[in-house]
Amino acid sequence: MKFLIDNNLSPLLADALKAAGHDAVHLRDLGMQAATDHVVLEHARADERILVSADTDFGGLLARSGASTPSVILIRRLAGRRAAEQAAIILANLDQVAEDLTAGAIVVLHEDSLRVRRLPMPG
Repeated sequence: MKFLIDNNLSPLLADALKAAGHDAVHLRDLGMQAATDHVVLEHARADERILVSADTDFGGLLARSGASTPSVILIRRLAGRRAAEQAAIILANLDQVAEDLTAGAIVVLHEDSLRVRRLPMPG
C-alpha cells in the first residue's frame, strides 16, 4: 500500500512501513511540513496514498467535502508511542481494513480497537 505520513507523526513511522514492504513517504521528505490540511489531503488524493495522521481534523474535512478519497488512518491514543509500535499496530490491522482503505474510508485505530467509516461521509 501507499502511505503518506502526516507531519504530526515521526518520519520513523514511514521507515517502519517501508521496511514492511509498503511505499511510505513522510511530509517532511516532500518539503510539505508546513502544508495546510487541505493541501495534505489533496496531495494524498492526487498521489493515491492513504494518509496516516493523529489529526482528527481530516475526518471533518472529508465529511464536509463529500469526498470519497483519500483514505485516512487516524491514530488515536497512540501518538505518544514509538514509531515502531505505531507501525506494528497499523500492520497488525491492515489486512482487516485493506478493502475499506482501497474503497475509501477513515480507519480509526486505537491500541485495542478499530472503527471504520466508509467515504463519502455525511457532512
